Amino acid sequence: MSIEQALQELRDYCRGMPPVAAMRVAVDGYDGRHLRLTAPLSANVNDKGTAFGGSLTSLMTVAGWGLVTLRLRLAGLKAEVFVADSQIRYLAPLYADLVAEAGFAEGQSWDTFLDTLAQRGRARIQIEARVPLPDGGLATTLGGRYVALLKQ
Repeated sequence: MSIEQALQELRDYCRGMPPVAAMRVAVDGYDGRHLRLTAPLSANVNDKGTAFGGSLTSLMTVAGWGLVTLRLRLAGLKAEVFVADSQIRYLAPLYADLVAEAGFAEGQSWDTFLDTLAQRGRARIQIEARVPLPDGGLATTLGGRYVALLKQ
């Protein structure tokens, strides 16, 4: 499967999940290391005129899920991917459109993840995601553990 086919499949998945569709999430790209998702502030604004905390968390969670799902599809594998747990830090209010970037946490090995998945039918990997501020700081961060279950 080509990267563009895998990204299109991911876009289709996002459109098919009602909460994600309501946030107007767009799959913005993949640079080989990080998956980038966006969502307009207008669909994710709170009563203070800033990005809603639930939307920030959701976008980062979906970015982590999307990264694992995308990489599995590029490896020719079909698996169900779930977030097992996560830790969120809200660092600053965001007054702009939401952009989430997800990548593998330091020390995580994709090859080990794939080997474990092949041997046991399930594997887990740690993801780090963030929502940057327009000036270069960070609005929110997520550290999450994602689990994949190989489809039979």
